[in-house]
Amino acid sequence: MQSLCSQRLPFSATLPSGTRSYAISVRAPKLLQGKKMPRVFKDKKAFQYNWYSRILKTNATSPLLILHHDDFTANRLKKLRGDIVTAYQKAKPKPSLSSPGPSPLPAESASAEFPTLTVVRTGIFGAALRDIPDVNLAEVEKMINGQAGKFAVLSIPTFNPPQLGAVLRAMDRSVPPKPSKTAEEIKQELEEKNADPAQPGRRMKRVRQVRIPELKLMGAIIENRVFLPSGVQEVSKLPTLDTLRAQVIGLLSAPAAQLTAVLGQASGGSLARTLEGLKKGLEDAEKPTDSNASS
Repeated sequence: MQSLCSQRLPFSATLPSGTRSYAISVRAPKLLQGKKMPRVFKDKKAFQYNWYSRILKTNATSPLLILHHDDFTANRLKKLRGDIVTAYQKAKPKPSLSSPGPSPLPAESASAEFPTLTVVRTGIFGAALRDIPDVNLAEVEKMINGQAGKFAVLSIPTFNPPQLGAVLRAMDRSVPPKPSKTAEEIKQELEEKNADPAQPGRRMKRVRQVRIPELKLMGAIIENRVFLPSGVQEVSKLPTLDTLRAQVIGLLSAPAAQLTAVLGQASGGSLARTLEGLKKGLEDAEKPTDSNASS
């Protein structure tokens, strides 16, 4: 019996005690002896690398939100995706009656009509980020800020600030921030963890862990520019492209409209009446007063 236990002990000792988590690293990898640069992925890693690269290249037309998540079950993640899609559809702009027809979607986003939430592998995703041109990796590193754990990328088909704001609000409603624990709650958890069992020697009943999901916005990559969470919120408050175009047209047409109004008043006789009144005022000023006439 002792020999059997001694044979099983090394096997049980090699089992991992928990899952390891890493941060997204965009630093250049170290050159090890016997390794070739650049690194070439194979099989499953090659598929993931190409997949992440295709997602990152769409940031010119599709904003990419970098999210940090934890304690999500499959059903809870499915619900989050549904909430995002619902909010995106409700905030979809209506077609303008002045345009002859609906504007076509860009070629990159024609196949993606709804936001796509992709859970990424940090090591492969970091390698794909390093190979994307025109992206400031120093700002990406500042955005990640050494945060380790599980990451996901939310790709929004088109850049529309109201829809972006609706998606951000939907995520806040679907996954509200977890309240911080008080000192008393932390002390009580430690006491329960270190307390002796009520019935020593008896196997304790297994209690299912209650998972409270967490979701944190790390930043975004929009048109090869990196935005921190505060910058993403400011971008979501911008007006739509059609509104900006209308404002620019209004500014350009304002001087012409003012000149047209002045010319319209002159053609209607307003200018002539104004000059006539000015002439009469000057003539009255030149007439002698009664005291000057008597003297």
